[in-house]
Amino acid sequence: MAKIGIIGGSGLDDPDLLKESKELTVETPYGLPSSPMRTGLINGREVVLLARHGIGHTIPPPQVNYRANVWALKEVGCSHILVTTAVGSLREGIEPGHFVVVDQFIDFTRGRKNSFYERFEPGLPIHISISEPFSSYLRKCFIKAAEDLNFVCHARGTVLSIEGPRFSTRAESNLFRSWGADVINMTIATEAALAKEAEIPYAAVAMATDYDCWREDTEPVRWEAVLKVFRDNVQRVTQLLVATIAKV
Repeated sequence: MAKIGIIGGSGLDDPDLLKESKELTVETPYGLPSSPMRTGLINGREVVLLARHGIGHTIPPPQVNYRANVWALKEVGCSHILVTTAVGSLREGIEPGHFVVVDQFIDFTRGRKNSFYERFEPGLPIHISISEPFSSYLRKCFIKAAEDLNFVCHARGTVLSIEGPRFSTRAESNLFRSWGADVINMTIATEAALAKEAEIPYAAVAMATDYDCWREDTEPVRWEAVLKVFRDNVQRVTQLLVATIAKV
């Protein structure tokens, strides 16, 4: 049976949700992951939870040890990875509170460690194919779970990942729209690439919290506003994850 790694996991810290919970500390060749992992059962399914930004959200997006996070989940035997993320919407039709099961990414990050390989063995270069960066099977699980819960969910979308921690300028936001990006965040491209390299099926559900800054009739994105929208919807995020876990 699948052992499911969850990165993000906001709302899954409910002590009544995770049964037979225990803490795991795993050291990897790339250092320690963002937080100690917690393993246990959700509705009888074995899961491993990892807080992407550390306990209390203390690690900025460029400083997250993405390699250690993905490696640690593989090390403890996770066969699939499900993640949640807050995103800014670059499309009128993706409103705050809507879910998006992304199917493509554009990587606009800079200077991150986005590969496990720091050198190749002589004559053995490793170049992964990533035309389809997200697991179609896991994406279908997310989409079906959202349908069952009657949540507004966009079945596809391109996420553009910026370096952060700053938000975009209006010029950048409009440029990203012209490139075909639908939502924007600071983490998913790096994680997805590493999961692909590690050969772990990976899928992300994004929840729109704002309109970034491209709409001149709307207040530009602020962290406080992002946090409020996400906290107001954390129960829905948790419901969607729990329902998706049951389908994997």
